[in-house]
Amino acid sequence: MAGTSSPEAVKKLLENMQGDLRALSLECRKKFPPVKEAAESGIIKVKTIAARNADILAALKENSSEVVQPFLMGCGTKEPKITQLCLAAIQRLMSHEVVSEVAAGNIINMLWQLMENSLEELKLLQTVLVLLTTNTVVHDEALSKAIVLCFRLHFTKDNITNNTAAATVRQVVTVVFERVVAEDEHYKDNIGQPAGIQGNSNRRSVSTLRPCAKDAYMLFQDLCQLVNADAPYWLVGMTEMTRTFGLELLESVLNDFPQVFLQHQEFSFLLKERVCPLVIKLFSPNIKFRQGSSTSSSPAPVEKPYFPICMRLLRVVSVLIKQFYSLLVTECEIFLSLLVKFLDADKPQWLRAVAVESIHRLCVQPQLLRSFCQSYDMKQHSTKVFRDIVNALGSFIQSLFLVPNTGNTATTNQAGGSLPGGTTSGQTNPGMLGMGGGVTVLPAFEYRGTWIPILSVSTQGTAKATYLEMLDKVEPPTIPEGYAMSVAFHSLLDLVRGITNMIEEELGQVETDNQITTEVQSSPTQSSDLQDFNSTSDQTDKEPVSRAVWEEMVNACWCGLLAALSLLLDASTDEAATENILKAELTMAALCGKLGLVTSRDAFITAICKGSLPPHYALTVLNTTTAALSGKSYSIQGQNVQMISPSSESHQQVVAVGQPLALQPQGTVMLTSKNIQCMRTLLNLAHCHGAVLGTSWQLVLATLQHLVWILGLKPGVGGALKPGRAVEGPSTVLTTAVMTDLPVISNILSRLFESSQYLDDVSLHHLINALCSLSLEAMDMAYGNNKEPSLFAVAKLLETGLVNMHRIEILWRPLTGHLLEVCQHPNSRMREWGAEALTSLIKAGLTFNHDPPLSQNQRLQLLLLNPLKELSNINHPDIRLKQLECVLQILQSQGDSLGPGWPLVLGVMGAIRNDQGESLIRTAFQCLQLVVTDFLPTMPCTCLQIVVDVAGSFGLHNQELNISLTSIGLLWNISDYFFQRGEIIEKELNREEALLQKQAEEKGITLNRPFHPAPPFDCLWLCLYAKLGELCVDPRPAVRKSAGQTLFSTIGAHGTLLQHSTWHTVIWKVLFHLLDRVRESSTTADKEKIESGGGNILIHHSRDTAEKQWAETWVLTLAGVARIFNTRRYLLQSLGDFSQAWDVLLDHIQSAALSKNSEVSLAALKSFQEILQIVSPVRETEKPDTPPAINMPVPVLLGTVTATGLGRSFMRTDSVGERIGKYNTTEPPIITDEIEDLNLWWAAWNCWFRIGSESTKPPASSDKMTFIPSQPFLTALIQIFPALYQHIKTGFSMDDLQKLGLILHGAVSVPISSDASPFILPSYTEAVLTSLQEAVLTALDVLQKAICVGSESMQIMYPAIFDQLLSFVEFSCKPPQYGQLETKHIANAKYNQIQLFAPAEWVALNYVPFAERSLEVVVDLYQKTACHKAVVNERVLENIIKTLRMPLGLKYACPSESTWKLAVSSLLKVLSIGLPVARQHASSGKFDSMWPELANTFENFLFTKSSPPDNLSIQEFQRNENIDVEVVQLISTEILPYANFIPKDFVGQIMTMLNKGSIHSQPSSFTEAEIDIRMREEFSKMCFETLLQFSFSNKVTTPQEGYISRMALSVLLKRSQDVLYRYIEDERLSGKCPLPRQQVTEIIFVLKAVSTLIDSLKKTQPENVDANTWAQVIALYPTLVECITCSSSEVCSALKEALVPFKDFMHPPASKVQNGET
Repeated sequence: MAGTSSPEAVKKLLENMQGDLRALSLECRKKFPPVKEAAESGIIKVKTIAARNADILAALKENSSEVVQPFLMGCGTKEPKITQLCLAAIQRLMSHEVVSEVAAGNIINMLWQLMENSLEELKLLQTVLVLLTTNTVVHDEALSKAIVLCFRLHFTKDNITNNTAAATVRQVVTVVFERVVAEDEHYKDNIGQPAGIQGNSNRRSVSTLRPCAKDAYMLFQDLCQLVNADAPYWLVGMTEMTRTFGLELLESVLNDFPQVFLQHQEFSFLLKERVCPLVIKLFSPNIKFRQGSSTSSSPAPVEKPYFPICMRLLRVVSVLIKQFYSLLVTECEIFLSLLVKFLDADKPQWLRAVAVESIHRLCVQPQLLRSFCQSYDMKQHSTKVFRDIVNALGSFIQSLFLVPNTGNTATTNQAGGSLPGGTTSGQTNPGMLGMGGGVTVLPAFEYRGTWIPILSVSTQGTAKATYLEMLDKVEPPTIPEGYAMSVAFHSLLDLVRGITNMIEEELGQVETDNQITTEVQSSPTQSSDLQDFNSTSDQTDKEPVSRAVWEEMVNACWCGLLAALSLLLDASTDEAATENILKAELTMAALCGKLGLVTSRDAFITAICKGSLPPHYALTVLNTTTAALSGKSYSIQGQNVQMISPSSESHQQVVAVGQPLALQPQGTVMLTSKNIQCMRTLLNLAHCHGAVLGTSWQLVLATLQHLVWILGLKPGVGGALKPGRAVEGPSTVLTTAVMTDLPVISNILSRLFESSQYLDDVSLHHLINALCSLSLEAMDMAYGNNKEPSLFAVAKLLETGLVNMHRIEILWRPLTGHLLEVCQHPNSRMREWGAEALTSLIKAGLTFNHDPPLSQNQRLQLLLLNPLKELSNINHPDIRLKQLECVLQILQSQGDSLGPGWPLVLGVMGAIRNDQGESLIRTAFQCLQLVVTDFLPTMPCTCLQIVVDVAGSFGLHNQELNISLTSIGLLWNISDYFFQRGEIIEKELNREEALLQKQAEEKGITLNRPFHPAPPFDCLWLCLYAKLGELCVDPRPAVRKSAGQTLFSTIGAHGTLLQHSTWHTVIWKVLFHLLDRVRESSTTADKEKIESGGGNILIHHSRDTAEKQWAETWVLTLAGVARIFNTRRYLLQSLGDFSQAWDVLLDHIQSAALSKNSEVSLAALKSFQEILQIVSPVRETEKPDTPPAINMPVPVLLGTVTATGLGRSFMRTDSVGERIGKYNTTEPPIITDEIEDLNLWWAAWNCWFRIGSESTKPPASSDKMTFIPSQPFLTALIQIFPALYQHIKTGFSMDDLQKLGLILHGAVSVPISSDASPFILPSYTEAVLTSLQEAVLTALDVLQKAICVGSESMQIMYPAIFDQLLSFVEFSCKPPQYGQLETKHIANAKYNQIQLFAPAEWVALNYVPFAERSLEVVVDLYQKTACHKAVVNERVLENIIKTLRMPLGLKYACPSESTWKLAVSSLLKVLSIGLPVARQHASSGKFDSMWPELANTFENFLFTKSSPPDNLSIQEFQRNENIDVEVVQLISTEILPYANFIPKDFVGQIMTMLNKGSIHSQPSSFTEAEIDIRMREEFSKMCFETLLQFSFSNKVTTPQEGYISRMALSVLLKRSQDVLYRYIEDERLSGKCPLPRQQVTEIIFVLKAVSTLIDSLKKTQPENVDANTWAQVIALYPTLVECITCSSSEVCSALKEALVPFKDFMHPPASKVQNGET
C-alpha cells in the first residue's frame, strides 16, 4: 500500500478526484443540474478535507459516503458516458482504499441497478472485482449481493459477458476463501483456535465463525444447494445456475483451500453432510448404466451417464480423496469402490478412460495408497480397497485384450472379426504408419491377435489426465485406441515405483534411525522437532507397525501386479515398454526380498526367469513355482482375475538359436531380443539385490545357466563365461545384434558373482547352495554320455570363491566338497572344469593376502591345502595332472611359506602310482625336483623323511628310466643337503623327538618309527640308505647302477655324520641285506639273450642277458661294501661283531669270485684286494675290465655336486678317524689286539685258498660249455697272495705251502680261450711273461725272501720252492694238461707262428718264457742256497739236473731254441756251484744218485738224437758247437781233475763220451750235403785234447783207464792211417776230377786230428806217454808226405799244419836209439 499512501500519490489522488468531479460537473451541466451541484460541492469537500487533516486518506475514508455520492448520482443518470466516468472514479477511490463499509454498500446497490438495467456490464464486473479484492469492507448481504450480481451476469445472452462473469465468479469465490485464510493467519498469533462444537447438526449454526469465515461458509453451503438444484440460503436473488459450473466451483475451492475445511469443523461438517451425499447422488446414473442393455427391459428408464457431470464428479472425488481422505474415510471407501466399478467392461469407453485417469492420479501418491491399505485392507471387515484397485487395473488390462474393443469398430473388425486365415493382415495393419514410403512400427502390445498401441500418456510419476481436463466438452469424446491401456500400464508402473520407493526409503530410514538412536539418547540438547520425530519410545512402536503395513501392501498388490505385468510382458512388442515392465517386476522382487516375503519374491523372479527363456521351455524349477501360483485366482467383486499363461506367438525379433540344455536332444530353441532383455534384468536383479534373493538364487541361476547354454557361452579362465562355439548339434546361431551383447552379458555375469563379496554370510551360503545344486543337476545330466556338459555352475562357484577369499573359511568346505565330487565325474569335460576350479581356488587361496597371514594361521593353510590331497583319491589321470600342475605352481609361487602344509604337498607327489602314465609321473617328478633344488631349507625337518620316501618311490617307477635315474640324483642332492645342514637338522629333529617322546609317555604308548633306537638324524640317513638300497635291486640295470654308485658315494662321503652305534645297522641292515639280495638275484637271473634295450637301442654283448646285467650290479655292490670296510675299517673294528661281519663279507667275496661270470669273479678279487688294503698298480698296457673300486667314477647324472662332495673334508671325524687319516694304507696302526687281527687274516687266507682251489680245479668233463677262469682273474687271485702273506707269514706252515703250490700250479695250467689269446699272448718272437705268470713268480719270490730272513724252521721250505719252480721249468718242453680239456698248443717253434683260430676252443699258453724265467730263478736261488742243509739233504741239485735233462736231451727238438741254450748255461752255473758241494759231501752218499744223472745228461745233450734244423746257418752251427765245447771244457776243468773224489763209473762214462766225441765219433759214411756242417771240428778237437790230456796227465789213473785211453789212441791213429791211404789212392785215380766234398772234408779232419794229437803229446809229461804211441805217430809221416801231390788247397794247408809238428822229432838220433830203424 506504500505506493498509494505516499505524499505524491495522495497529492495525485486529490488532483485526480478533483479532476473527475470537474469533468462530472461539466458533463451534467446541461441535463442533470443536481448532479452538477453535488459534484461542485464534492470539490469543495475534498479541498476542505485536504486542508484540515494531516492523514488525508483516513479523512477521506470517513467521509467517503459524501465523497462518493456525486459519482453514484452520476451513475444514476444511466448516461453511458457519465456512467463510465463515474465508475472509473469509483474504481480509483477503491484502489486507494478510501471507501467505507457504508459507501461500499451504496456502491453495490448502485451497481445492482445498473445490472438490472443491463448497463456497462463488463465495467460492472470490473468494479465489483476491484471492490472485493482491494479490501475486506464488503460483508454479509453486501457481499452476497455482489456475488449474485456476478452470477446474474454469467447467464446473460452475451458470450463475452458470460465468460468474463464466469471468470469473475471464480475469482470472487477464491477471494472469499482467501479472506478466511488471511483472517485465520491474523488471529493465529493472538488467540488459540476457537473450540469447535462437536456433533452440531444445525447447518445454520455459524455464530462461532468470524466474519470472513462466515461469509465463506455461507457461500460454500449455497453452492452445494445450487448444484443439488435447491434454493440458496444466502445468495438471494439467483435466477438460474448450471450444475457443471457449480461442480467446477466446488472442485476449485476444495482443491485450493483444503486447510479451511480441515481447520474449521463447520466446514468439515459441510463436506461430510453436503458434498459427499451430493456426489454419490449424482453418480447414480453411471453406476446403474450397462452398455448394450436395452432400456425396455428395465422397469423405469435409466438415466444415461452424462459426460460433463461425470467427468467433473470424478475430479471432485479425486480432490476429496487426495485432500480430505483422513476426514472422509468411509465416504472414500465408497468413492474408490465406485471408481473400480467404472473400469468394468460393460461401462462406456469414455467412462472407463476417465476412471483409469482418476485411478492413475491415486497411483502416483504412494502415501495415499498406504493410507488406503491401513484403513481398509488391514481392517477386518472392510473392503480390501487397495487390493481391489490393483486387481481392477489388472483385470481392466486383461479385458482390453480379451473383449473386442467397442470404442473403435474399425479395429475390432480387423482384429477380432477376421477369420483365422486372414489374421496376419489384421495383425500387421494397425501397427504400420506410412511415412514417406517407409514403415515405422508403433510401440504396442499384441496378444492373441489383439493389437493395442502404446501411447505416451504422461511423464513418469505424474498423472496428467487428458479426458478429465475436457471441461468444455459436452458430448463424450472418442477415446483413441490404446489410450486406456496406456494409462492403466502407466498406473501400474507408477504404483510399483511409488510403493517401492516409499517403502525402501522408510526401510532405510529405520535402519539409519536404529543406528543413531544411541547417539540421540546421549546428546544433551535437543530441539523439540527432533524429539517428536526421533523420540526413542516412538521409534520402537513405529517399526513393527510400519513393517506390518509394508507387508500388507505388498501382499495385497503382488498377485494382481504379477498377473498384469506378466501379461503385459508377454504382449509387449516395444523395447522401452518391456524394459519398464521388467523394471517393475525387478523392483517388486527386490522389495519382497527385503521384506522377507518369499512366495511373492519367488513369483516375480519366476516371471522374469520365464520371460528370459523361450516359450514352453522345460525348466522344472520354474514350472513348480508357477503351478503353485496359477491355482489361485483373485476375486474382485465377483469378477475373476485369471493368471494368463504366456502366448507363444510372439512377434519378437529372433536374435539367437541354440540347443536347449536337456538330457535328450530336442532340436533347437530360439531366443528373442525380449528374452535377452529379460535376461539382463535377471542379471541386474541378482547383481543389485543378491542379498535378498535367498533360496531364489536357485531359480535365477538355473535360468541363467540355461540361457548361457543356449547362447553358447563357455567358461574361460577364472570362471568368466566367454562366447564359445557349441561342441555338438547344430551350432548356435547368433545374430550380430546379440553378438555385440554377449560380451556385455558375460561381463555382467562376472560382475554379478564379483558382487557376491558384498553379500552377508547367509546370503552367500544361499548362493553357494544354489550353485551346488545346479551343478549336481548338470552332473546328473552329463552321466552316461559324453555330450558337452553345462559348466555354468562350476565356473560360477569358482568365481564366487575367488571374490570371497577374505572370508573363504565359511564357504571352503561346501565349495571344495562339491568340486571334489565334480572331479570324480565320468564326463571328462565336467571333470576337467571341476579340477580347474578347485586348483584355481587353492592357488588363489594361498596367494591371497589373508588377515592374519597364512603363516600365522596354520589351520587355514591346512584347510586350503586339504582338497589338493583329497584329489589323490581320484584315479582319473587328467585330474591328477591338474592336481600336480597346481602343486607345481604352488611351489613356484608359495614354496617358501608352505610350512605345515609340506606333508600334504609331498603326499600328493608321492601318491602317484606306477600305473598312472608317463606324463603324470613326469609332472609329479618336476614338482619333486623343484622341492629338492629350492625348498629343502624352508620345510620343517620332520618332512625331510617324506621327501626321501617320495624321491625313492619315483626311483622305483618303471615308466620312464630317466625319471628313475634323476630321482637317484635327487637322493644324492638330498644327502648332500643333510650333510651341509647336519647340525641344524639334528637339533630340530632332536627337539621334535623330545616332544613326541613326551606325548607318547603321556599317552602311555611307545614311539614307533623306522630304525628306532638310532637317534632321529641317523634314522633320516638310514631311511635314505634303505631307499637307495631298494633301488639297488630294481629290475632295470641302469637304475641299479646309478643307485649303487649313489649309495656308496653317500655312505662314503657322509658316513662320518653317523653315530658310532648306527654303523652296526648300516652294515647289517643296509649293506649285507643288499648284498644278499643282489647275490640271490644274480644267481637266479635269466641267461636268455636280450635282443635290444627297447626301441632301437643296441646292447653291448657284455650286457645282453639279464644275468650279465645283474653281474654288473653285483660287481658294483661288492666293490662298494668292500670299499666301506676298507675306509671305515678301524671304526667298524671297534663294533662288537666285526669278525662275524668280516666272515660274511669274505663269504660274499668267495661266492662272487667263484661265480661263473668272469666280470663278477674278477671284481670280487678286486674287492678282496681292497679289504686287504692292497691296490695293485695297474699297468697302462692292460687296464682291467672294470676300474678298481677305489677310484669309482662318480655317477654321471649327479654333475659337479658329487665331485666336490667326495673331496670335502669331514668336520665330524672322531679321533680314531683322524688317526686313520694320518697313516698310510700300507702301515695301518694296530688298534685291535693282535690275535683278533690274525684271526681275520687267517680267515682271509682260508677264503683265498677256497677261491683258488675251486677256481683252478680242472673240469671233470671236456664239455664245450665248461667255465674256465680268465687270466685277469687268476692274475688278480695270485696277486692277492703276497700282501695276504705279509699278515700270516708267522704261522705259514709247510702244509700251507703245499696248498699254495697247488693253486699256483693250477693257475698256471689254466688255458686261455682262443678269442682272448691275441690280447694276452705276445707274438712268439717276444719272450714275454703273462701277468699271471709274473704274479706266480712274484708270489714265490715273496715267499723265498721271507724264508731267507725267516727262522730255521722256515728254511726247510726251500726244497719245496725248488720243486715248485722246477715243475714250472718242465713246462718249457711239456706244457701242463688242464683236466680233460683239449688244448691246442702254441705252434711248433720251427714255424714260429700261432694259428689262432684253430678248431680247439682253448689255447695253451706259451710257457717257454715262464719256464725260462723259472729256471733263472732256480739258478739264482741255488746260487744262494747251494750249501743249505735242506738243499743238500733234499737232493735239490739232482732234481735240477733231472729237470734240465729233458730240454738238454731234446736240444733242437725243444719248442724254443732258447730253452736248451738257457738250460746249458744254467747247468754250467749250477754245476760250477754244486759240484764242489757235491765233492764236499761225497762221503755222505747224498749225491750218489746225482752222478749217473749228470753223466746221462751230458750224454743226451752232446750226442742229441735230434738233428739241427735245415735252415741253420754256419755261424749258428759254430755258435752251437762252441756251447758243446764249453761243456767239454767244464768236464776238463771241474770234473776230471777231481776224479779221485768222483765215482769211478762216472769217470769211465765221461771217458767213453770224450772218446765218442773225438774223431772216431763221426759216422763212417757222410752224405755230401751234411758233411760240412755235421763235422764239429772244434768239438772233436776239444774232446780229443781233453781225452788226451786226461789220458796222459792223470798220474793216478787205474790201469784200466790208462788202457782205455791208450786203446782209444791206437784206434784213432790206425783210422787216420786208413783214411790217408784211401785219399791218396782216390786222388791218384781221379786225375783232373776233384774228389767229393765229404772226402776232402774227411781228409782235412784227419790231418787236423793228427796235428792236435801231436800238440797234446807234446804238452803231456813225457813219462805219461807210451813209447808205442810215439812209434805209431812217427809211422804216419811217410803217408803224410805221400799226400803232398793232392790238388786241393784246403788239404794242402791242413797237410802243412800236420807236417810242421814233426820237426820236433827231427833231432840227431841218440846213440842208443835203435828202434827207429825198425
